[in-house]
Amino acid sequence: MTFDIWQDGWCLGAKKCESPNFGARPPQAQIDLIVVHSISLPPGEYGGQAVQQLFTNQLYWDAHPYFQTIRGLEVSSHFFIERTGEIWQFVSCDDKAWHAGVSRYRGRDHCNDDSIGIELEGLEGQTFEAEQYTALTSLCQALVIHYPIAHIAGHEHIAPGRKKDPGPGFNWALLQKNVAWPPQNFPKS
Repeated sequence: MTFDIWQDGWCLGAKKCESPNFGARPPQAQIDLIVVHSISLPPGEYGGQAVQQLFTNQLYWDAHPYFQTIRGLEVSSHFFIERTGEIWQFVSCDDKAWHAGVSRYRGRDHCNDDSIGIELEGLEGQTFEAEQYTALTSLCQALVIHYPIAHIAGHEHIAPGRKKDPGPGFNWALLQKNVAWPPQNFPKS
């Protein structure tokens, strides 16, 4: 995978699957935050297309009882990294994806306005695959070249009490070592 070719906020090394769930960033937005999430649909099941279907409003709500609990949800993320390390992109990084919800980090509200959301296929609290860390590292290193990234945090850090992903199974120390960014770029333990 190569992440050095970009066009209009799209990483040409990722599989493109456009989501209708996005909006324009505010004019003053500084795209300086990466938010790491975890998702699997149904929870704990991996390898299907349900996440891609959810982010493109094509999920068949009757396919699984869990889907009824999220029926009608319109969300997206910029990127989704499968357990195999395969990377999908749903929204241009120049646009605002709908991944953070009610949020606050580094003294700013509405983290969707100035963040890039990356979903990892997984379950909050559980561990992630080496291939996902490799892909996440490469993607983060590419993003910092194209955007003024100064922070990276989990959904749990920007929406504490409301969200718990990616959770204690995510290895922040490994990611920090891999990307070689200073500690102040990461959430406080």
